[in-house]
Amino acid sequence: MTKRTSPRDNDKASPLMVRLDVESKQALTDAAELRRISISDYVRTVTVAQARREVASARDQTIQLSPDEQLAFWRALQTPSKLTRAQKRLGAMMRGAE
Repeated sequence: MTKRTSPRDNDKASPLMVRLDVESKQALTDAAELRRISISDYVRTVTVAQARREVASARDQTIQLSPDEQLAFWRALQTPSKLTRAQKRLGAMMRGAE
């Protein structure tokens, strides 16, 4: 159940604390510097936009993948998986070979 908010509540900033490892924080710092904005502004800009896209995708029942995710998905589809002994036995049973 979601909390209902009034229009006035939306104007108030709500703090969010996130714990990051050193490398993750450095990546955010570097990315923020590239845009010449604060880390807080970077996190707000990037994560809120991404969260809105994911919510919209879920609402539309679509899957959106980044270019890297698309490539990984394509590679997974192109690489045949190794069947376990149990899976091979089941396939043989379904074909009537056992």
